[in-house]
Amino acid sequence: MTGCRAACPRKKGGLFMTAPLVIRVKDRDNVAIAVHDLETDVEVMPGVVTRDPIPQAHKVALVDIPKGGEIIRYGVILGYAKDDIACGSWINEHMLNLPQSPSVEHMEYGTHIVPMEELPTPPRTTWMGYKNTVGPAGTRNILGIVTTVQCAAGVVNVAVQKIKQELLPKYPHVDDVVAVNHPYGCGVAINAPLAVIPIRAVRNLIRHPNFGGEIMLVGLGCEKLTYDRLLEENEINAENCLTLQDCKGHDAMMKALMEMAERKLQRLNQRHREVLPLSELVVGMQCGGSDAFSGLTANPSAGYAADMLVKGGATVMFSEVTEVRDGVHMLAARCVNKEVRDKLAAEMKWYDDYLAEGGVDRDANPTPGNKKGGLANIVEKAMGSIAKSGTSPIVEVLSPAEKPTKHGLIYAATPASDIVCGPSQLASGIGLQVFMTGRGTPYGLAIAPVIKVCSRNEMKDNWFDLIDISAGGVATGEKTIPEVGTEIFNYILDVASGTKIPYSDQYGFHNDLCIFNPAPIT
Repeated sequence: MTGCRAACPRKKGGLFMTAPLVIRVKDRDNVAIAVHDLETDVEVMPGVVTRDPIPQAHKVALVDIPKGGEIIRYGVILGYAKDDIACGSWINEHMLNLPQSPSVEHMEYGTHIVPMEELPTPPRTTWMGYKNTVGPAGTRNILGIVTTVQCAAGVVNVAVQKIKQELLPKYPHVDDVVAVNHPYGCGVAINAPLAVIPIRAVRNLIRHPNFGGEIMLVGLGCEKLTYDRLLEENEINAENCLTLQDCKGHDAMMKALMEMAERKLQRLNQRHREVLPLSELVVGMQCGGSDAFSGLTANPSAGYAADMLVKGGATVMFSEVTEVRDGVHMLAARCVNKEVRDKLAAEMKWYDDYLAEGGVDRDANPTPGNKKGGLANIVEKAMGSIAKSGTSPIVEVLSPAEKPTKHGLIYAATPASDIVCGPSQLASGIGLQVFMTGRGTPYGLAIAPVIKVCSRNEMKDNWFDLIDISAGGVATGEKTIPEVGTEIFNYILDVASGTKIPYSDQYGFHNDLCIFNPAPIT
């Protein structure tokens, strides 16, 4: 990544550094990104003078680009010019034709494997977590009350508030009580082939590491998502399951829920944090409200932290199918074997077909905010999104809501929608999530903490008490990707250990759990 044409000087470590006006990622790129709003007639590089005002994060043409010519950023063809574009012109989303997506057939694998010894060394290799009998450790100690069907959500929500007020203060070692509601369970084709995805999600959410092995499942009594689809035979009992239709009215429902919750809280209160290796930690990487800086600052910095985590033995997941689809061949090159490559190809192919059946393609993904933030199309967005995976080898590929079987970097296939990706990663067992944003979002998860990293200093200045870490200093030359990546790494371990609380948890900004359901609703 190269900054071009110095502007205002900044002092760092006793030395004066210069902030660039524009940033070009690769030498072959014929566009660069405006670090700040640029006026007309500003020389951003020798011989490149702006012909138009260029909004922050948007692209300026560095050469004359003919109609049909390639527009290149990240060393990748973002698209083809619809008309002639003069050097110094503003390039926006209306000026490109989308290229074909890369084929998933016969992708080479294992050709770009970074040896473990070349990954950055983590400054810490332990953290304080809640050890579980099965699976990774918890970052929190929570009573999760899971519903089998949306019909039970209202009752459970009221019960949770009552439990928090009357019972939780008696159990100081329990962090929270959370209602795990979802829009699935009835009015659905429960035996449809694709129903396996939402059922698997709910089944795995019940067993989330932050719930400490305690099962509290609340059903209505007439739904299609019955207990036997979610629990093992020996788990289906009065200790773990409560059916509302078996209760005689409101007071009986509340009494049964309170008594069941108290038994669970008594056991959870005996849990305690202990020193654990990084191999007990599972971290999710996600981005949303992205802009053209996301792929330059926030995502690469998170990727550096991901590399540190992997080298230390942790498991790191990244996701969002449409936001990696145009770089799938790059991911295949990092797959450790043919089996992993084939699973990656299969997940991409399935999603291609899923979108085609809906009458859209991958470029339906970018939002108006993404485009206002300088992202012209899904290709540009994908190139920046992939950066959050770092450089580690990909050891496993998961279908939506599957649990990992390996440690290291894992691609967990999910939709790119923030509020669907998050629950999918939770079902796969993440103990916390790192969320990169350029435009800003108050998104959060009740089950696991979410660390917010922004791509621009302006975002942090505006949301000073909502954003946990700013990577904007990378764009201005005040910080490096390793510096911000190390800051993110240390913050991850502090949050996982309970010594720091991200803003989303401080305010209780927690989104609904929208589990992915591609199966029919009847």
